Amino acid sequence: MAAIGVFDSGLGGLTVARAVMQRLPAESLIYVGDSARVPYGPKSPDTVRRYALQIGQWLLDQQVKCIVVACNTATAHALPLLQAELPVPVIGVIQPGARAAVRATTNGPIGVIGTAGTVASGAYTQAIHDLANRPLDVYAVACPLFVPLVEEGWTEHPATRLIAHQYLEPLRQLQVDAVVLGCTHYPLLRDVIAAEMGGSVTLIDSAAETAVEVAAVLTSTNQLAVPESVPSHRFVASDAPKHFLELGSRFLGRSLGNVEHHVFT
Repeated sequence: MAAIGVFDSGLGGLTVARAVMQRLPAESLIYVGDSARVPYGPKSPDTVRRYALQIGQWLLDQQVKCIVVACNTATAHALPLLQAELPVPVIGVIQPGARAAVRATTNGPIGVIGTAGTVASGAYTQAIHDLANRPLDVYAVACPLFVPLVEEGWTEHPATRLIAHQYLEPLRQLQVDAVVLGCTHYPLLRDVIAAEMGGSVTLIDSAAETAVEVAAVLTSTNQLAVPESVPSHRFVASDAPKHFLELGSRFLGRSLGNVEHHVFT
């Protein structure tokens, strides 16, 4: 049974893998975390495209039936290339999140939070404008400290709440009615972000929206696993697999069991 390939620069994309596993429990997954070259955000678009194509080609060698780019930076810079070069469906995390934001907002404005690289790319803003059938204001805010705080396990720490209060203040002042969690780490901070933004603001989890898109693509191409299938999941890291195994359960919500090591050159 062919698996779904999922890759990210590191651990964060496991939240996307988790959402796909929850929505499609019969599907097998192969997850690649490029931990040797994380983070992708500060790297040039050409470098990110080269890394993404290497991993995409490797996943093809594993005979995957579709590929999910579970990285906002790689989606922003490499998705069109991957879709042109690879002979299987390739799904990114930006379009699904942007589509959900357009559905959720009444008249805007929409907020987007992400890493510095994702915000600088303008990818979410462009995608929202492309998908909206009406003028919408979009405000993007970089929250670079959120990633290390999540990886440290400080999802409920007072310091995290203080930093979130500072980062999200501009979006509160602008009275946004929806906020896109534009980084795969951010769903683990959902409670903190929700508390800061208030109950009237809709939070858009790109991971969950991407899983909906994966299901739709596999349905349309008649590639869904049969419901009685027994799935198998592989996890691959390009560096420090033991560390990846230890932290990965925080993102996946369950033990990874085993992490393979593969070096991409």
